[in-house]
Amino acid sequence: MTDLILHHYPESPFSEKVRLMLGFKGLAWKSVHVPRIQPKPDVVALTGGYRRTPFMQVGADIYCDTALIADVLEHVQPVPPLYPPHLKGVSRVFAQWADSTLFWTAMTYSIQPRSAATMFPNEAVAQAFMSDRKAMRSNMTQLRPADATSAYRSYLRRIAHMADEHDFLFGAEPCIADFATYHALWYTRHRAPVMADILQATPSLLAPLVGGGTLVQVTAASLDGRLGTASYNAGHRLIVAGLAHMVASDAHGSGVREAGMRAAVDAIRDDALARWRVSDVPNAIASGTRLPPRPR
Repeated sequence: MTDLILHHYPESPFSEKVRLMLGFKGLAWKSVHVPRIQPKPDVVALTGGYRRTPFMQVGADIYCDTALIADVLEHVQPVPPLYPPHLKGVSRVFAQWADSTLFWTAMTYSIQPRSAATMFPNEAVAQAFMSDRKAMRSNMTQLRPADATSAYRSYLRRIAHMADEHDFLFGAEPCIADFATYHALWYTRHRAPVMADILQATPSLLAPLVGGGTLVQVTAASLDGRLGTASYNAGHRLIVAGLAHMVASDAHGSGVREAGMRAAVDAIRDDALARWRVSDVPNAIASGTRLPPRPR
Protein backbone atom coordinates (compact mmCIF):
# COMPACT_ATOMS: atom_id res chain seq x y z
CA MET A 1 0.00 0.00 0.00
CA THR A 2 1.18 3.53 -0.77
CA ASP A 3 2.33 5.40 2.32
CA LEU A 4 -0.18 7.61 4.13
CA ILE A 5 1.46 10.96 4.86
CA LEU A 6 -0.30 13.33 7.23
CA HIS A 7 0.65 16.99 6.94
CA HIS A 8 -0.21 18.49 10.32
CA TYR A 9 1.10 20.16 13.47
CA PRO A 10 0.79 18.83 17.03
CA GLU A 11 -1.56 21.48 18.42
CA SER A 12 -4.06 21.32 15.56
CA PRO A 13 -7.46 20.00 16.74
CA PHE A 14 -8.52 18.68 13.34
CA SER A 15 -5.12 16.97 13.06
CA GLU A 16 -5.85 15.28 16.37
CA LYS A 17 -9.10 14.00 14.89
CA VAL A 18 -7.23 12.38 11.99
CA ARG A 19 -4.46 11.03 14.22
CA LEU A 20 -7.10 9.29 16.33
CA MET A 21 -8.84 7.83 13.28
CA LEU A 22 -5.52 6.48 12.02
CA GLY A 23 -4.90 4.87 15.40
CA PHE A 24 -8.44 3.49 15.55
CA LYS A 25 -7.92 1.74 12.23
CA GLY A 26 -4.42 0.59 13.13
CA LEU A 27 -2.89 2.27 10.08
CA ALA A 28 0.78 3.17 9.83
CA TRP A 29 1.44 6.72 8.66
CA LYS A 30 4.20 9.23 8.12
CA SER A 31 4.29 12.72 9.56
CA VAL A 32 5.13 16.08 8.01
CA HIS A 33 4.81 19.15 10.24
CA VAL A 34 3.49 22.29 8.57
CA PRO A 35 3.41 25.91 9.82
CA ARG A 36 0.49 26.96 12.00
CA ILE A 37 -0.06 30.25 10.18
CA GLN A 38 0.64 31.93 6.86
CA PRO A 39 2.89 32.16 4.93
CA LYS A 40 2.82 28.51 3.88
CA PRO A 41 4.34 28.54 0.39
CA ASP A 42 5.15 24.82 0.30
CA VAL A 43 1.66 23.92 1.56
CA VAL A 44 -0.31 25.97 -0.93
CA ALA A 45 1.95 24.80 -3.76
CA LEU A 46 1.26 21.18 -2.85
CA THR A 47 -2.49 21.59 -2.25
CA GLY A 48 -3.26 23.99 -5.06
CA GLY A 49 -4.18 26.80 -2.71
CA TYR A 50 -5.76 24.99 0.24
CA ARG A 51 -4.23 26.42 3.42
CA ARG A 52 -5.99 24.65 6.28
CA THR A 53 -4.55 21.88 8.42
CA PRO A 54 -4.42 18.92 8.12
CA PHE A 55 -4.29 17.36 4.69
CA MET A 56 -3.28 13.86 3.68
CA GLN A 57 -0.99 12.74 0.90
CA VAL A 58 -1.32 9.30 -0.68
CA GLY A 59 1.19 8.99 -3.47
CA ALA A 60 0.55 11.87 -5.86
CA ASP A 61 -2.96 12.48 -4.49
CA ILE A 62 -3.73 15.17 -1.91
CA TYR A 63 -6.86 14.96 0.24
CA CYS A 64 -8.02 18.11 2.00
CA ASP A 65 -10.65 18.37 4.75
CA THR A 66 -10.99 15.77 7.48
CA ALA A 67 -14.41 14.59 6.27
CA LEU A 68 -12.81 13.56 2.96
CA ILE A 69 -9.80 12.08 4.79
CA ALA A 70 -12.19 9.96 6.87
CA ASP A 71 -13.73 8.58 3.66
CA VAL A 72 -10.26 7.78 2.31
CA LEU A 73 -9.30 5.94 5.50
CA GLU A 74 -12.57 4.01 5.38
CA HIS A 75 -11.73 2.90 1.84
CA VAL A 76 -8.14 1.98 2.72
CA GLN A 77 -9.11 0.08 5.88
CA PRO A 78 -12.84 -0.70 6.13
CA VAL A 79 -12.58 -2.45 9.52
CA PRO A 80 -13.17 -1.22 12.14
CA PRO A 81 -15.68 1.09 10.47
CA LEU A 82 -16.03 4.81 10.99
CA TYR A 83 -19.48 4.52 9.41
CA PRO A 84 -21.23 1.40 10.75
CA PRO A 85 -24.00 0.39 8.31
CA HIS A 86 -26.83 1.10 10.76
CA LEU A 87 -25.38 4.54 11.61
CA LYS A 88 -24.17 5.81 8.23
CA GLY A 89 -26.69 8.60 7.94
CA VAL A 90 -27.03 9.83 11.50
CA SER A 91 -23.30 9.62 12.24
CA ARG A 92 -22.46 11.79 9.22
CA VAL A 93 -25.08 14.37 10.14
CA PHE A 94 -23.86 14.51 13.74
CA ALA A 95 -20.22 14.71 12.64
CA GLN A 96 -21.00 17.62 10.32
CA TRP A 97 -22.63 19.48 13.23
CA ALA A 98 -19.70 18.68 15.55
CA ASP A 99 -17.08 19.76 12.98
CA SER A 100 -18.82 23.08 12.43
CA THR A 101 -21.19 24.36 15.12
CA LEU A 102 -19.63 22.59 18.09
CA PHE A 103 -16.07 23.19 16.91
CA TRP A 104 -16.32 26.92 16.34
CA THR A 105 -18.24 27.40 19.56
CA ALA A 106 -15.50 25.55 21.42
CA MET A 107 -12.78 27.63 19.73
CA THR A 108 -14.47 30.93 20.55
CA TYR A 109 -14.85 29.84 24.16
CA SER A 110 -11.34 28.39 24.50
CA ILE A 111 -9.33 31.17 22.84
CA GLN A 112 -9.90 34.17 25.06
CA PRO A 113 -7.50 36.61 26.77
CA ARG A 114 -7.48 34.43 29.92
CA SER A 115 -6.12 31.45 27.97
CA ALA A 116 -3.92 33.22 25.42
CA ALA A 117 -1.13 33.75 27.95
CA THR A 118 -0.75 29.99 28.40
CA MET A 119 -1.26 29.06 24.74
CA PHE A 120 1.34 31.33 23.15
CA PRO A 121 4.93 32.21 24.15
CA ASN A 122 4.42 35.95 23.74
CA GLU A 123 1.96 38.62 22.65
CA ALA A 124 3.38 38.87 19.12
CA VAL A 125 2.82 35.17 18.44
CA ALA A 126 -0.68 35.39 19.89
CA GLN A 127 -1.58 38.36 17.70
CA ALA A 128 -0.20 36.66 14.59
CA PHE A 129 -2.26 33.55 15.28
CA MET A 130 -5.44 35.53 15.97
CA SER A 131 -5.02 37.59 12.78
CA ASP A 132 -4.45 34.46 10.73
CA ARG A 133 -7.55 32.74 12.09
CA LYS A 134 -9.65 35.89 11.70
CA ALA A 135 -8.79 35.94 8.00
CA MET A 136 -9.89 32.31 7.69
CA ARG A 137 -13.27 33.14 9.25
CA SER A 138 -13.95 36.39 7.41
CA ASN A 139 -17.21 35.14 5.91
CA MET A 140 -18.45 33.36 9.02
CA THR A 141 -20.81 34.62 11.71
CA GLN A 142 -18.81 34.68 14.92
CA LEU A 143 -20.24 34.29 18.39
CA ARG A 144 -19.44 36.68 21.19
CA PRO A 145 -17.46 34.99 23.99
CA ALA A 146 -20.41 35.14 26.39
CA ASP A 147 -22.73 33.55 23.84
CA ALA A 148 -20.13 30.90 23.02
CA THR A 149 -19.79 30.03 26.70
CA SER A 150 -23.53 29.57 27.09
CA ALA A 151 -23.85 27.55 23.89
CA TYR A 152 -20.81 25.37 24.63
CA ARG A 153 -22.13 24.54 28.09
CA SER A 154 -25.50 23.56 26.57
CA TYR A 155 -23.88 21.40 23.87
CA LEU A 156 -21.71 19.64 26.46
CA ARG A 157 -24.76 18.75 28.55
CA ARG A 158 -26.52 17.24 25.54
CA ILE A 159 -23.46 15.26 24.48
CA ALA A 160 -23.00 14.07 28.07
CA HIS A 161 -26.54 12.70 28.07
CA MET A 162 -25.61 10.60 25.04
CA ALA A 163 -22.32 9.48 26.61
CA ASP A 164 -24.10 8.50 29.81
CA GLU A 165 -26.35 6.09 27.91
CA HIS A 166 -23.64 4.21 25.96
CA ASP A 167 -19.93 3.56 25.91
CA PHE A 168 -19.77 5.86 22.88
CA LEU A 169 -22.16 8.45 21.47
CA PHE A 170 -24.23 6.02 19.40
CA GLY A 171 -23.59 2.68 21.06
CA ALA A 172 -20.95 0.21 22.14
CA GLU A 173 -18.42 1.12 19.41
CA PRO A 174 -17.04 4.46 18.22
CA CYS A 175 -18.04 5.97 14.91
CA ILE A 176 -17.21 9.16 13.01
CA ALA A 177 -19.44 11.16 15.38
CA ASP A 178 -17.14 10.37 18.33
CA PHE A 179 -14.00 11.51 16.50
CA ALA A 180 -15.68 14.70 15.26
CA THR A 181 -16.82 15.53 18.81
CA TYR A 182 -13.61 14.61 20.59
CA HIS A 183 -11.16 17.04 19.04
CA ALA A 184 -13.05 20.19 20.11
CA LEU A 185 -13.12 18.99 23.72
CA TRP A 186 -9.48 17.90 23.40
CA TYR A 187 -8.53 21.44 22.41
CA THR A 188 -10.24 22.94 25.46
CA ARG A 189 -8.65 20.43 27.81
CA HIS A 190 -5.14 20.31 26.33
CA ARG A 191 -4.54 23.68 24.70
CA ALA A 192 -6.61 25.91 26.99
CA PRO A 193 -6.56 24.13 30.38
CA VAL A 194 -7.38 27.35 32.25
CA MET A 195 -10.73 27.28 30.42
CA ALA A 196 -11.37 23.57 31.02
CA ASP A 197 -13.47 24.17 34.13
CA ILE A 198 -16.47 24.18 31.79
CA LEU A 199 -16.01 20.40 31.56
CA GLN A 200 -16.57 19.97 35.30
CA ALA A 201 -20.33 19.78 34.96
CA THR A 202 -20.10 16.89 32.47
CA PRO A 203 -17.48 14.47 33.87
CA SER A 204 -18.57 11.65 31.56
CA LEU A 205 -17.08 13.64 28.68
CA LEU A 206 -13.68 13.45 30.34
CA ALA A 207 -13.67 9.67 29.99
CA PRO A 208 -12.53 9.59 26.35
CA LEU A 209 -9.94 12.28 27.11
CA VAL A 210 -8.59 10.22 29.99
CA GLY A 211 -8.69 7.15 27.79
CA GLY A 212 -6.56 9.05 25.29
CA GLY A 213 -3.87 9.78 27.87
CA THR A 214 -5.04 12.95 29.61
CA LEU A 215 -4.14 13.14 33.32
CA VAL A 216 -6.61 14.82 35.66
CA GLN A 217 -5.75 16.51 38.94
CA VAL A 218 -8.16 17.47 41.73
CA THR A 219 -7.15 19.93 44.41
CA ALA A 220 -7.37 18.95 48.05
CA ALA A 221 -9.43 22.03 48.88
CA SER A 222 -12.06 20.88 46.38
CA LEU A 223 -12.48 17.52 48.09
CA ASP A 224 -12.84 18.84 51.61
CA GLY A 225 -15.24 21.65 50.65
CA ARG A 226 -13.03 24.70 51.23
CA LEU A 227 -13.58 25.95 47.69
CA GLY A 228 -17.35 25.78 47.81
CA THR A 229 -20.14 23.46 46.80
CA ALA A 230 -19.54 23.52 43.04
CA SER A 231 -15.88 22.52 43.33
CA TYR A 232 -16.72 19.95 46.02
CA ASN A 233 -19.35 18.28 43.83
CA ALA A 234 -17.15 18.36 40.72
CA GLY A 235 -14.15 16.93 42.55
CA HIS A 236 -16.10 14.08 44.07
CA ARG A 237 -17.77 13.26 40.75
CA LEU A 238 -14.31 12.83 39.22
CA ILE A 239 -13.15 10.66 42.13
CA VAL A 240 -16.24 8.42 42.03
CA ALA A 241 -16.01 8.09 38.24
CA GLY A 242 -12.35 7.04 38.49
CA LEU A 243 -11.26 9.97 36.32
CA ALA A 244 -8.89 11.70 38.76
CA HIS A 245 -5.24 10.64 38.79
CA MET A 246 -3.86 13.07 41.36
CA VAL A 247 -4.84 15.07 44.40
CA ALA A 248 -2.65 18.10 44.99
CA SER A 249 -2.27 20.82 47.60
CA ASP A 250 -3.62 24.33 47.14
CA ALA A 251 -1.19 25.74 49.70
CA HIS A 252 0.37 28.01 47.10
CA GLY A 253 -2.85 29.99 46.66
CA SER A 254 -3.22 33.28 48.52
CA GLY A 255 -6.73 32.39 49.65
CA VAL A 256 -6.04 28.82 50.75
CA ARG A 257 -3.43 28.71 53.49
CA GLU A 258 -3.51 25.07 54.50
CA ALA A 259 -2.38 22.15 52.40
CA GLY A 260 -5.32 20.08 53.62
CA MET A 261 -3.97 16.81 52.26
CA ARG A 262 -5.11 14.76 55.27
CA ALA A 263 -8.70 15.90 54.87
CA ALA A 264 -8.54 15.13 51.14
CA VAL A 265 -7.14 11.65 51.79
CA ASP A 266 -9.94 11.00 54.28
CA ALA A 267 -12.51 12.19 51.72
CA ILE A 268 -11.35 9.56 49.20
CA ARG A 269 -12.26 6.83 51.74
CA ASP A 270 -9.84 4.28 50.31
CA ASP A 271 -6.26 4.20 51.60
CA ALA A 272 -4.82 2.44 48.55
CA LEU A 273 -6.49 4.82 46.07
CA ALA A 274 -5.52 7.81 48.20
CA ARG A 275 -1.86 6.72 48.24
CA TRP A 276 -1.99 6.19 44.46
CA ARG A 277 -3.33 9.71 43.89
CA VAL A 278 -1.22 11.70 46.35
CA SER A 279 2.06 9.78 46.13
CA ASP A 280 2.44 7.02 43.52
CA VAL A 281 1.20 8.91 40.44
CA PRO A 282 2.94 12.25 41.26
CA ASN A 283 6.21 10.39 41.88
CA ALA A 284 5.92 8.60 38.55
CA ILE A 285 5.26 11.88 36.72
CA ALA A 286 8.18 13.62 38.45
CA SER A 287 10.56 10.77 37.61
CA GLY A 288 9.30 10.36 34.05
CA THR A 289 8.33 6.72 34.53
CA ARG A 290 5.19 4.80 33.55
CA LEU A 291 2.20 5.39 35.81
CA PRO A 292 1.57 2.58 38.29
CA PRO A 293 -1.69 0.65 37.78
CA ARG A 294 -4.72 2.01 39.57
CA PRO A 295 -5.63 -0.04 42.66
CA ARG A 296 -8.90 -1.92 42.37
